[in-house]
Amino acid sequence: MVLKIVNKSNNKLPEYETELSAGMDVRAFVDIPITLEPLERTLVKTGLYAELEKGFEIQVRPRSGLALKKGITVLNTPGTIDADYRGEIGVILINLSKENFIINSGDRIAQLVVSKHEQPIIKLTDSLGDTKRGDKGFGSTGIN
Repeated sequence: MVLKIVNKSNNKLPEYETELSAGMDVRAFVDIPITLEPLERTLVKTGLYAELEKGFEIQVRPRSGLALKKGITVLNTPGTIDADYRGEIGVILINLSKENFIINSGDRIAQLVVSKHEQPIIKLTDSLGDTKRGDKGFGSTGIN
C-alpha cells in the first residue's frame, strides 16, 4: 500500500515514532500560535494533502500523552479521511482541561492510522438471525 503525501508545510512528514507504532504523528501548521481555551474547539491545519488507494482510509486519532497530560483530544475521533479526498488534512481539537492550551506550528497534535475497509452490499431484510445476546444493549454484558 502506498500513501502519497504533498507537504505544503515546513514540518517533516508524519512519521512512526517506533517500529511497531500503528499511528504516525501529525504536526500543526499555523501562521500564529492558537490559544485553545477550556471547552473550546478549533480546526488545526497540517499543510498535508494525501492520496490513498481504494479500500483504505486515514483515521485521525488523539495522541494519548496529549490527552492525559493536557486534556487535549480530537473531537470527532476517529475522524475519517476518505481515499477520494484531496483537500488539506485538518484536525478538530478540543480542550477538555481547565487551562488554556497553546498550539504552535510544528507541535504534534494527533496521530494518523491508515486502515483498510470494505463497502458491504446492503440487503434489506425483515428479520435478523437470533443470538444469545439478542437486542440487549448498553451494559447488558456486565459492568466489569
